[in-house]
Amino acid sequence: MLDLYAYTDGACSGNPGPGGWGVLMRAIDGGGEIAKERELQGGEALTTNNQMELMAAISALESLSRPSKITIVTDSAYVKNGVTGWIFGWKKNGWKTAAKKPVKNVELWKRLDAAQGQHQVTWEWVKGHAGHPENERADELARAGMAPFKKK
Repeated sequence: MLDLYAYTDGACSGNPGPGGWGVLMRAIDGGGEIAKERELQGGEALTTNNQMELMAAISALESLSRPSKITIVTDSAYVKNGVTGWIFGWKKNGWKTAAKKPVKNVELWKRLDAAQGQHQVTWEWVKGHAGHPENERADELARAGMAPFKKK
């Protein structure tokens, strides 16, 4: 049995501005060795860092061809806290915050919620830009995803 991990990150140049997202997907065998690895990336011309963090997680989950058990590792407290906590209240309140305001990025949150519903997901947070090799690689992929949208 392989353990599946997705290391996700988003990046933005300006907020809003051109942005990108990156995902390092890894399947780890029972001996702790990398059995398979795949990298995903993308970007948009005008977006925010939070939107790109969400897109990285969404893209990781939507890339899976069948229901899977997966650990998503993110450096975004916004994504981790949102998907493991806040989202339950938002859904109960008709996608409104506790202050009765519309949830920001609601379409992306709904998409993430739907994608997560197909899988058994464990969410982990790591400190960004702290030398975590897989997080650093996801950051490189996010920057590469942003590159086509940055003005030269």
